[in-house]
Amino acid sequence: MLLRSPRYIRMSLIMAAHLALFVCAYVAAFMLRFDFDLSSEYVGVLANTLGLVVLVKLVVFYTAGQFSGWWRYVGLRDVLSMIKAAALSMVVFLAINYIFLEIRIFPRSVYLLDFASTVLFVTGVRVAVRMYREWRSGTAPENFRGDLKRLLIVGAGDTGETLLREIGKNRNLPFRPVALLDDDPRKHGLRIHDVPVVGKVDDIGRVVDVYDIQEVIIAAPSASRQQMRRLVALCQQTGIKPKVLPAVEAVLTTSFGLGALREVAIEDLLGRKEVKLDEAAIGTYLQGKVVMITGAGGSIGSEICRQVCRFAPERIVMVEQAENPLFFIGRELKQTYGDSIEMVQVIADICDRDRMAKVFEEHHPEAVLHAAAHKHVPLMEQNPGEAVKNNFLGTRCMARLSAEFGVRSFVMISTDKAVNPTSVMGTTKRLAELYVQAMALHSQTQFIAVRFGNVLGSNGSVVPIFKEQIRRGGPVTVTHPEMTRYFMTIPEATQLVLQAASTGESGQVFVLDMGEPVRIVDLARDLISLSGLRPGDDVEIVFTGVRPGEKLFEELSLGDEGIRKTAHEKIFIGNVAQLPLERLEEAAAGFVAIADQADPDGIRARLKGLVPEYGFKGTLPEATESGKVIPLART
Repeated sequence: MLLRSPRYIRMSLIMAAHLALFVCAYVAAFMLRFDFDLSSEYVGVLANTLGLVVLVKLVVFYTAGQFSGWWRYVGLRDVLSMIKAAALSMVVFLAINYIFLEIRIFPRSVYLLDFASTVLFVTGVRVAVRMYREWRSGTAPENFRGDLKRLLIVGAGDTGETLLREIGKNRNLPFRPVALLDDDPRKHGLRIHDVPVVGKVDDIGRVVDVYDIQEVIIAAPSASRQQMRRLVALCQQTGIKPKVLPAVEAVLTTSFGLGALREVAIEDLLGRKEVKLDEAAIGTYLQGKVVMITGAGGSIGSEICRQVCRFAPERIVMVEQAENPLFFIGRELKQTYGDSIEMVQVIADICDRDRMAKVFEEHHPEAVLHAAAHKHVPLMEQNPGEAVKNNFLGTRCMARLSAEFGVRSFVMISTDKAVNPTSVMGTTKRLAELYVQAMALHSQTQFIAVRFGNVLGSNGSVVPIFKEQIRRGGPVTVTHPEMTRYFMTIPEATQLVLQAASTGESGQVFVLDMGEPVRIVDLARDLISLSGLRPGDDVEIVFTGVRPGEKLFEELSLGDEGIRKTAHEKIFIGNVAQLPLERLEEAAAGFVAIADQADPDGIRARLKGLVPEYGFKGTLPEATESGKVIPLART
């Protein structure tokens, strides 16, 4: 059966073709050496060594993988690899000839002539096969099909060249590239894969008319936020909705094709640069380890699961209170990784100590990535007791169990709303930060908090809400014309969390570089424009007023904290003030007693007593007895 397999038949045909080429190259080397006038003596030398030369080349080329490539896709890298194989074959034959055969009349120039002939013959045939294939498939310039869309590519760099090359060999892409645009004047007038660079980006309108353009693809992954806005606006003026191509690196890590092209997204207009990771450090932190992720079904938690699985842990323990999100992320990861990673799905409440203790006892996680939290500011203003239980007491429960069961590393996901908080949600997250810091002084477990702002596209965030409002025809509701927020993409945030976790020291609070703050009203206008509509005309923007607990702008660190740089350009260390663990345990015990009974203002007052920067204006409760330690209560 093996001898009849398509792969075996193809390999045999390729080896036979190479064998013929090797014979021709060796004969040509002798003929060139003697000007096509071989004496009988050298005919004997040729005949006696031909079999050895061909055998050496077959073995070397096979070992170098030269028989497993597709000639139809030959490129420069393939040619260089083939040249190396030919050179090695020459050296091996020369050594055998001198050491074992000792043919004294063997012409030394034949070695180099045979090497050159081999390279010329093999390369020539491979290139001819590729050219013939492109001609037959209709991707050669003279054979473009009439149903292909006339394409303008904005960006004549590496990404644009990659797109042109792919279109040239992939007949499933329905495009005919007719022009390129680039702001680099040195490229103007050049041709890339026979497609001319006809001007700069501002010429989009003219080029669309002159060349009868039907599609525009933006192949400029390094474009800034302002440049991307300009590109999209220029394209929309022509009535064409552009598509965008990821960076070459992103293309090479996915299946390139129609799926790699996508509509311009709001992330493109934010101008976020690609995150560069120290993957070796993250791999050491995660590879072969048992990793627990809480809040595994949420936007951040599920992306943490995806990113963790990239680094081949032994097992991931996904803890989630809501069954449906947990089901979907578990199914997705199972489809992607199969049985290569053990996946455990746990339905549990992080405040349920007995249940979580059983999970720790069964799985003994080495790293805990704690993303479970209540995050919606207005809802937590209405339900402050639940915010305290989940965000503070839940974090306390997970942190204590991590210390009790010898977890190596505990990482808490925090928020910019914990800085000078004006909301219950932000204050409870600040309290959780303080507890994690305090635990670092009383445990061998490494305790770290990572603080960042809003993430684009997370469940319940502003972007999907705006998209839904636009889909319904508006209006798009914005709370205040001057409200600003920091934004990151979900993968960027989670990757930086793993980077900080793999390199941080216990007790540190990391602050992620969120870039420049974005006005929410500008975000709304961008989303309306990307939908092919006009803000204010097609879709109205209405200002509804700031909601309870919200502030106009967020901060990533306290004014008196200051931040220190780390080895990673987007990760900083906040010099955050701390509270004694005894004080926090006393507060936790008090919250356990009142979280379900006390009035909302009573809970806010207690939070104000622990986090003085909290903006609550009510009356503070009476101070508790200084230094008194209340026994740790189960939550």
